[in-house]
Amino acid sequence: MNPFVGRILNYIGGTMRWFYGNIWRTIFNKKKFTFSEYIYGPKESDYYDNMGHELNNRLIGVLGLVFIIVPIIQLIFG
Repeated sequence: MNPFVGRILNYIGGTMRWFYGNIWRTIFNKKKFTFSEYIYGPKESDYYDNMGHELNNRLIGVLGLVFIIVPIIQLIFG
């Protein structure tokens, strides 16, 4: 994968995870993570490594593009 595309997908997926995580953790009164922890991994790395976070972010970024961005483009140009 192109490093530039991978970095963009990492930020898109990390942002989506951050929004979802903040809402979920607020509802259930759990410890919140910072935005940078969603992008680069937790400060206290006990359950994911850096590669795991990047993979999750990229997969969620691809799904976000497919299920959110593409239908919007189809509505505009379709």
